[in-house]
Amino acid sequence: MQSLSSKELSKRIRLHALRMTSRGGSSHIASVLSMADLLAVLYGEILNLDPSNPQWADRDRFILSKGHGGAGVYAALAERGFFPVEQLKTHYQDGALLSGHVSHKGIPGVEVSTGSLGHGLSIGAGMAYAGKLDGRKHRVFVLLSDGECDEGSIWEAVLFASHHHLDNLVVVIDYNKIQSLASVSETLELEPFADKWKSFGWAVYEVEGHDHEKIRDHCLKIPFQTGRPSCLIAHTTKGKGVSFMENSVLWHYRTARNEEFEKALKELEGEA
Repeated sequence: MQSLSSKELSKRIRLHALRMTSRGGSSHIASVLSMADLLAVLYGEILNLDPSNPQWADRDRFILSKGHGGAGVYAALAERGFFPVEQLKTHYQDGALLSGHVSHKGIPGVEVSTGSLGHGLSIGAGMAYAGKLDGRKHRVFVLLSDGECDEGSIWEAVLFASHHHLDNLVVVIDYNKIQSLASVSETLELEPFADKWKSFGWAVYEVEGHDHEKIRDHCLKIPFQTGRPSCLIAHTTKGKGVSFMENSVLWHYRTARNEEFEKALKELEGEA
């Protein structure tokens, strides 16, 4: 996998996720598509990991707080060599380890199980704080959805992290502007989003969330400011890569089947 470009990795993540969710009848394909480029750059070029030693003490930690997009993380881990790509076919099947919301049970490379929104950042802040106390050099990355920033627990962790100067903690926000049932702005307005994170003591950048070069350039600046936790707000498109899924609330829960699956597959393979 080491020779795989981030562009090719993001394509494979999207294709795997489409097949996985369609085969098992699970939801959230549009949520995976919106963050696929972020996962590809992180897993392909930024995170310090060793697939042959998943519990390596100095590894960077990654937490998918928006656990409903677990298919994307499973696909990235399989392509990085944490477990066989063939195992992805078991996703969301009865008795399988690869559950719909991401699970760490029996899955090398997954740090924690998530799914109940608003918890991942608190876990990550605790990991980062422990790392500081132990004098370790690894970093903790937490990928949040925009919708879960409605949760009060997020802002408690944001306060905690800046209070303890956790510059080994990085939040990446998949800001696709759509929640489960409506747009973010209709549900609970977040703007001025970046200013809120800054006012809580974080160092913040915004980036086009499908531009690999820009994502990479910003991640190479981590920590954005010494003594402050870092926040990268990635402006993304929900359902990115499939024309009829893009910017559609419908595809938060809908599963692509039959003609919809075939059409989506062709678009992601670049044949449409």
